[in-house]
Amino acid sequence: MAEMRKKPMTRRLIQLYSALLYNAHLKGFAEGRIYTGPLKSLCVPGLNCYSCPGAVAACPLGALQNAVAASADRPAFYVVGTLLLFSLLLGRVVCGFLCPFGLLQELLHKLPTKKLQKSPLTRMLSRLKYALLLIFVLGIPAWFAFRRLPLPGFCKFICPAGTLEGAVLLLLHPANGALRAMTGGLFWWKCGLMLLILTGSVFVFRCFCRFLCPLGALYGLMARLALLGVKLGPLVTGLGAATAVLMLIFQDTILSLVASVQRLSSPLPHGHPPGRRQRMRPLRRLHGGLPGAGHLLPGGQDRAAGTGDA
Repeated sequence: MAEMRKKPMTRRLIQLYSALLYNAHLKGFAEGRIYTGPLKSLCVPGLNCYSCPGAVAACPLGALQNAVAASADRPAFYVVGTLLLFSLLLGRVVCGFLCPFGLLQELLHKLPTKKLQKSPLTRMLSRLKYALLLIFVLGIPAWFAFRRLPLPGFCKFICPAGTLEGAVLLLLHPANGALRAMTGGLFWWKCGLMLLILTGSVFVFRCFCRFLCPLGALYGLMARLALLGVKLGPLVTGLGAATAVLMLIFQDTILSLVASVQRLSSPLPHGHPPGRRQRMRPLRRLHGGLPGAGHLLPGGQDRAAGTGDA
């Protein structure tokens, strides 16, 4: 039981460290200004708004929309390549460990209220994120790209992370009074949508991730090909409610990779050709059999918290 409690805490620390690393420009919070240094040309793997005063790098979803919007003039090789790298290397590990907005939803879900259980309706609604990926992330920017009018559809009309981290934090700073005078109907629409999503997260585990996140949809499409994956397991609390918990210890991931390299590089005994197990399983699970634990899996066998079609 003590080991089961320790592992979720390890994941929570990784989430906190990731959120702090993404928003390490503390001076931006004090001055109410957006960091525009050279690191902003890079993307972090998780959903973190470019316009957050502390953000040190770009959001991959926003970068993808801007790249599509500019595709009429130049190809989006860099952004597409970066997203493919994140997808094939980490997959849905990003959703469970490296996404600040996912962490916020998990903390809200801890509030003591009745929770909405999975049903055919939630499974149907979980497909909405693929529609948002196709329409708002790819379709709208591509449509306006040929009109030379860059329009990041998801960021402009929907993204709750951008509303909270970018708009709200900037508008709350006393130095940005001129920005407050510019707010209009679109801003209040996004604020209402943000509040609806955050409220829904209290009752539905990772509400935005499960139903609306295009970045999770993109990682989900590539999850079967990813090098690393995570597996959900039920953890029964004192009230008897089953919750989805991701478990993945980065130290064990490194040990697994090192062990795999050593096993593949070591010479085989004479007369013993490599067996099927050695050829097909270069990565090996180091945690197994713990109820409620997520397991490190080879690519192609993962389901991440809040991003699966359930």
